[in-house]
Amino acid sequence: MRAMARSPTTDANIQTQAAGSRRAPDAKSRVMTAIGQMVDDGKAEWSRTATGEVELRLSSGEVFMLGEISVTRVA
Repeated sequence: MRAMARSPTTDANIQTQAAGSRRAPDAKSRVMTAIGQMVDDGKAEWSRTATGEVELRLSSGEVFMLGEISVTRVA
């Protein structure tokens, strides 16, 4: 099997992605903790949709879809 040479930019991209992935779970866990606290406090409800996404409904009426790496306001 032949080994493919990687360019220096490929190595830099991999290092950048690895550094970003170390920070992302920490930020995501903080956001999920805050959302969980809102749910516990009765300020929001969340449920899983038929497609497997998590829908967050705030008591003020806003609706959000919680993706793997993003949050999208629906209404």
